[in-house]
Amino acid sequence: MILKPPPPKENSIPKPFSTKDYRQKPITEIINNGFFTVDRKWTVTYWNKAAERLLGVEANNILGKNLWEEFAASIPLEFYTVYYKAFQEDTSFHFEEYWGEMGTWFDVITYYCDNTLSVSFKSNNHHERFVPQEQLAQQLKILNDLYRFVTEITNDCLWEWDFQAKEMFWIDGGHKRVFGYQIENALIPQSFWESRLHPDDKLRVMMGLSKIIDSGFGSVWEEEYRFKRSNGEYAYVQDRAHIIFDDDNKAYRMIGATQDVTEKILLKNKLAEESLLKSREITNAVLTAQENERANIGKELHDNLNQILAVAKLYIQIAKMHEDKREVYLEKSCLYIGNVIEEIRRISKILAPGVNIISLFDNIKNLIHDLLATHPIKIKFQYNDIIETDLDEKLQLTIFRIVQEQINNILKYANATNATICLKREEEQLTLIISDDGEGCDDVEKKGVGIINIKSRADLYNGNVAIITNPGQGFELKVVLLMDIYKNKEQLPEVIVPS
Repeated sequence: MILKPPPPKENSIPKPFSTKDYRQKPITEIINNGFFTVDRKWTVTYWNKAAERLLGVEANNILGKNLWEEFAASIPLEFYTVYYKAFQEDTSFHFEEYWGEMGTWFDVITYYCDNTLSVSFKSNNHHERFVPQEQLAQQLKILNDLYRFVTEITNDCLWEWDFQAKEMFWIDGGHKRVFGYQIENALIPQSFWESRLHPDDKLRVMMGLSKIIDSGFGSVWEEEYRFKRSNGEYAYVQDRAHIIFDDDNKAYRMIGATQDVTEKILLKNKLAEESLLKSREITNAVLTAQENERANIGKELHDNLNQILAVAKLYIQIAKMHEDKREVYLEKSCLYIGNVIEEIRRISKILAPGVNIISLFDNIKNLIHDLLATHPIKIKFQYNDIIETDLDEKLQLTIFRIVQEQINNILKYANATNATICLKREEEQLTLIISDDGEGCDDVEKKGVGIINIKSRADLYNGNVAIITNPGQGFELKVVLLMDIYKNKEQLPEVIVPS
């Protein structure tokens, strides 16, 4: 015979917690913290129900009266010392003191806000003396449900907000741990929390919250703002909370948590700043390249073409004066003018290589041919698995400009005798490697204008640039471009960075 376990009792299966369960009692009634406020003349302006029970004085018998006159014969000196100090400093204090007249220890938290001193306190043996064990068990269950409910949002700084009383209860020491306030399981007035909001955020936060509360719709409130720590510094925080509505759909309480997101916000700001700096760096590189290019063209026109044209003009003038040698001088003039035409064609080719007329490979070959005629360096060009018609015009121009830029860098700085240009394709990825046997350098992350131009061009195709170099061991530039980044798009981005 197989014995089966008895079925669970109907009441033994825990039910999921909901805001409806929590609507019965606020946490302030469960924990029974006494709470009162006084102004600078020590006149009592607020006295809650728990204070009535703990101190044996009803609110209507002490409101509007001087605190010290009512308790002059019994209150310990330590209480007066801390309360007076709290008025002098804009901070919170936490202390424990034995009150002989009451026969118990009190756990007390004080804080100053808007010329008002707020005091939250509890008796360490109050529950044992006045609350039955059955009631304590029920209170513990409600608290456990509350903690479980709130920690589904976050586990940082838990709180409850009573809209009618304009009081907040800071739970479990989160605000003490995160923001430095000596407040744990204690009431604070709403005005104290408001005074800690950054002035530039306060209006936005309060208006947003009021809008949700007044609308009667939406059970979740979320907000980011800056909150003052106890040391005066501001933290970036995020509040997430559940709003509790009564049967008339009126919001009267809210429970939630405050999370310190300072590191995340600062990191986000840092990345945005780095992005801005990179953008400025690229812009400066573009402007520098443009100015260099204009200077080179101006120098070429003035020092070279202008001189050749001047000589051609001189020969034409001589031809006009010496009829017997006219043909000789005119022939020399035509030769010089032809040189100017070829030089203009060469400059035009640099500025606009004409990839729409001839192929990318032919443009690179022509570039190498022109360079070999004037520079003592050997340059090899290798390519495989690439069909030029698969590359759109702007991608071909991007590749050509990168090759042109790096070859110019090699000629200016490398002092190399050999260089290699290698272009290959793997599916939708193009890899361009340009290497030389020159002097190399010790700055792998070199930020020269040429390298910045190359990186900005690679960014157009979600590409990346890697550099391998060491002093005396040459230089290798590796550029990876994604071919399909603009596939099926009618308009491709303009290449704005000049060579």
